Amino acid sequence: MDQLATISPIDGRYHGDLNELANYFSEMALMRYRVLVETEYFIALGQEKGIAELEPLTGAQKKKLQSLYQKFSLSDAQEIKKIEKKTNHDVKAVEYFIAKKLQKTDLKKHASFVHFALTSEDVNNIAYSLMWQDALRASYIPSLKNVSRAIQAFAMKHKSLALLSLTHGQSATPTTVGKEFAIFASRLGRQIDNLEKQKFAAKLSGATGTWSAHLVAYPNVDWRSFAKKFIESLGLTPNLLTTQIENHDSLAESFHTIELTNTILIDLVRDIWLYVSRGVFSQKKKPGEVGSSTMPHKINPINFENAEGNLGIANAYLSHLAQKLPISRLQRDLSDSTVLRNQGVPLAHSLLALKNILKGMERVAVNKSKIEQELSEHPEVLAEAIQTVLRKHGRKKAYEQLKEATQGKQITRALLNKFIQDLKLPDEEKKKLLKLEPRDYIGLAEKLV
Repeated sequence: MDQLATISPIDGRYHGDLNELANYFSEMALMRYRVLVETEYFIALGQEKGIAELEPLTGAQKKKLQSLYQKFSLSDAQEIKKIEKKTNHDVKAVEYFIAKKLQKTDLKKHASFVHFALTSEDVNNIAYSLMWQDALRASYIPSLKNVSRAIQAFAMKHKSLALLSLTHGQSATPTTVGKEFAIFASRLGRQIDNLEKQKFAAKLSGATGTWSAHLVAYPNVDWRSFAKKFIESLGLTPNLLTTQIENHDSLAESFHTIELTNTILIDLVRDIWLYVSRGVFSQKKKPGEVGSSTMPHKINPINFENAEGNLGIANAYLSHLAQKLPISRLQRDLSDSTVLRNQGVPLAHSLLALKNILKGMERVAVNKSKIEQELSEHPEVLAEAIQTVLRKHGRKKAYEQLKEATQGKQITRALLNKFIQDLKLPDEEKKKLLKLEPRDYIGLAEKLV
């Protein structure tokens, strides 16, 4: 399909930014992961001593079997889809596909061990967890780290550049540009750590989680131990107590973590938007780029606006996934199946947002003259410092005294200096306050960065 004819902008307008995710979340990718699970399970069955009818595979046989997913092609996917049209069952189509491939090998007499004693969920839950885990490690987390590093670099570059704070939209104790961005780097670092530590669970226990069919066929095999070993070999954590479905709790935990990460990033891009709006940040011009269809002077913060929109869409999906997937009617219902197919959608929107934030950060520049102008126009922010020094010297109602002098009034530096001169304070304290400028009133901001 031509990208101009797609319904979703993920596969259309933004395809070039997101096509890497097709390796993890496309229909073809899902088929490949299912083939991986089925073939590795077949190999593991052969290694189980209690299954006399299936001998351990030779190195050549393993290599041949593993090539089914390692060299999985578009024609393979199309063949599975063709089988599915008859079976009307996607996992059964994968089973038949593998069994058909075995007919051309010396393993053809063992084709009955493909999908042996499994329910579809045994294959699906492992496949979906692997898809999600691989996409996080290969694409999302590296991109998130790139954003975090860009924010850290910006913070370090401007760690000592004083900036007027706004609390409740009004002038407040100055901070530094660097300190404000270091906060976001710190917050993201915590979520990156959580994402990297997350373990994803999987089950392999049959129709209702009891290994009933397994035990009827091979009562002397320790199927719990077998499942544990197999699941761990794929890099997942065994969940040995389930219904027909794996409960998806670990996936939900990951969805919540990315939802929180996106919320932090929304906070970041809105702050940057406001800094641009205030004029304390500017944006570098790009040759040939148009900011407005009618106003030639504009350079819109489109990357940050695009990111905010995509982060919001992603969170709507992630919230539903996290709330829906851990719920199953009794031993199972099928509503989780169609929902899980969409797990790549919020990751795509999240990844697109990260890429736009990176592009936006490359264009951001600080407007030092505007920053200095703001600071000089708001000497009232020093009222906090003055009343604190008065408290130090035991002056009663210091706060009230400064409130009376400054609240709701247009304060100039001259008026503030006169106020300081009239205070009953030691001369050294007065000199210190008279020399204090808003740009210097930044506390430990630079060291915090």
